[in-house]
This record gives sequence, structure tokens and C-alpha cells, in this order.
Amino acid sequence: MSWITNIEAKPDLTFKDENPKVKDPSIPNRMVSTKRANKPFLAYHNYRERQKKLHDEWLERKKEREEKLAKGEEVGPEEPDPTLEEEVGLAGLLKFFVYVLLFILLSGKLISGDFLWGYDGKWSHLKTYWPSEQRLYSDRGLLQFDGSDPEKPLYLAIDGDVYDVSSNRRVYGPGGSYHLMAGIDAARAFGTGCFKDHRTHDLRGLTDEELRGVAHWKKFFKDHKSYPHVGRVSHETIDPASPIPVHCDPKK
Repeated sequence: MSWITNIEAKPDLTFKDENPKVKDPSIPNRMVSTKRANKPFLAYHNYRERQKKLHDEWLERKKEREEKLAKGEEVGPEEPDPTLEEEVGLAGLLKFFVYVLLFILLSGKLISGDFLWGYDGKWSHLKTYWPSEQRLYSDRGLLQFDGSDPEKPLYLAIDGDVYDVSSNRRVYGPGGSYHLMAGIDAARAFGTGCFKDHRTHDLRGLTDEELRGVAHWKKFFKDHKSYPHVGRVSHETIDPASPIPVHCDPKK
């Protein structure tokens, strides 16, 4: 009988259950069908019965062992409870994550032909985690990596941090729209937008909004998947009495 025509859930008097019946584990003197809907319940009850039997047998062996110990007889090591459920613990969690990682890597190799599913950002390179090329650059030394020499990497610095932007020579290399930012720490220009006049790390006199702009770009390069951090810049000291760079926009 379809439930659509039996909205009131009246029993179907014509239905005949052909499945064999067994004793109901929860209600004495009652039989229950072994139909598919009841199988999980019956299987769980059987599991609990087996666990109880194993536990009772273990308790009996434990009692016999204690009696032998009381008599001074030699016994073997104490047997753990076979029904005791082990906690996952930290080791279990680590093992689980390792299995998940291996599954992802092997699936990537099988489906896409690459363990990392084609990802080739900075997080896929060991030098991101164990930087072997971290070094301290001077302002003059950093100029050697402005893209003029195609044999050398292309570096850009912002507020003291140096990033390798060689993967985007079209933008930061000679002729690129941001070539003025290459080979130098032009942190001020990132905040003011004066790319020609503010190619300096001098951040004196910037407004809160302009400082937020510098912070935004610092985070951009730090988090960029293709621009690895390669070092720091040791800047020449700025004379506090020197004039603050003039803004390219007279209104500002």
C-alpha cells in the first residue's frame, strides 16, 4: 500500500510478512520479524551479547589468576579486557591525518598525473618552509635584482621584506607596469600611489589610510602563492631632519 493513499497510516490487512521471526531482544515473549528494517537493531543486539560473553569470560579468567596469585603460584602477565574500547588519542588522530594526506596525494597522481593536483605555488616548495636563500640585502645590492639582467632573479621589497617576483616578469620586469617597484623598497609608493616620486621605504608623514594601504600590500606579498620571501633589506638610516617626500597629488 502506498503511503500516498494511506495518509492516516492505517494498517494494511492484506500484507503478509514472509521473513522468519526471532525473539525480540527488548520485549520478553514477543517475536520480531527479520526484515531489512529490523536487521541493524538485531545485529547490534547480537554484538552486545557477544561483548557481554567475552567480558564475562575475561572476568572469570581474571578471578582464576587472582586466586593463583593468592596461593603464590606463578602466573603470566595480566590479560587486558578484550571488550575495552580504546580511545583514539593524539597518535590515532595523527595517523588518521597521515592516511588522509596520502589518499589525497595518491588520488592527485592517479587522476591528474601530479601529486599536488597541478598546484605549483610557493607552498608546494620546500624553501617556503625551510628557506635556504634568506639573506640580508643592502639598498645597493638589491638594485642588482631589478630585472635588467635576465640571468638573475627579480626581487621586490616592501617595508624591509624582500620577495622573489620572478614568476611575474611581465608585470615587474623591464617594460612592465610595476617595473618601478622592482629592485627597491618602495613601501611609500604602495601607500600613496606615487610610483615615480615615492620609490622609498620612508614612511614618515603618511596618513592612517595610506599606512593601511602599505599594510594591505605587505599582506598581499606575504600570502601570495608565487612570491617566496627571500630576505630582508638593511636600509640606510633616514635623517629625521630631512624633508618628507612631497606627494604627487598637490591636494594631499
